[in-house]
Amino acid sequence: MSTTIVHLVRHGEVHNPDKILYGRIPGYRLSARGVSQAARTAKSFAGHDVTYLAASPLQRAQETAGEIAKVVGLEVDTQESIIETGNQFQGLQVRGWNSQLWNPKHWPLLKDPSIPSWGEPYQEVADRMMAAVDAARVVAKGHEAILVSHELPIVMVQRSVLGLKLAHAPWNRECDLASVTSLVYKDDEITDIFYTQPAYEI
Repeated sequence: MSTTIVHLVRHGEVHNPDKILYGRIPGYRLSARGVSQAARTAKSFAGHDVTYLAASPLQRAQETAGEIAKVVGLEVDTQESIIETGNQFQGLQVRGWNSQLWNPKHWPLLKDPSIPSWGEPYQEVADRMMAAVDAARVVAKGHEAILVSHELPIVMVQRSVLGLKLAHAPWNRECDLASVTSLVYKDDEITDIFYTQPAYEI
């Protein structure tokens, strides 16, 4: 029986002075704090038996993976399947008193949060992420793999593995910046899941 671990790493903090929902918009890089977070999380993999490293194509994930690559000595494999979720609100300010969601023209998109009606369905996100995790398990069989992705895609994996409903309240998520969600496999079966925050103090 072989043990394989697939680690899901969320990227570090993004430079976003306009406070918009950047989603899949290209060009959003890590902030100085985000680079420090990525470097701290990368150091937590020193001495690990990592044989595969992949990242979402978005810049913030690539930069985070770049810090990890320095520690584990691997090239970064770009994987479209672990990209941020699609969202029709990207480019808008969606938080605080000046949220553009107060504009009635956006309200029809809010009709069904359980799908959600404003973006890529939770089930589709979960399916593509679980397929990517399983593919990484196969590539890194008997070793460890790291996938650098985004908050909601990682949360969909967490909830799928734990048998929880995919629809959820965003404030109940456990997926902080530069955090690590680790799935432990015995052969092809997930036997454990655990969560760490190497960059918590940054």
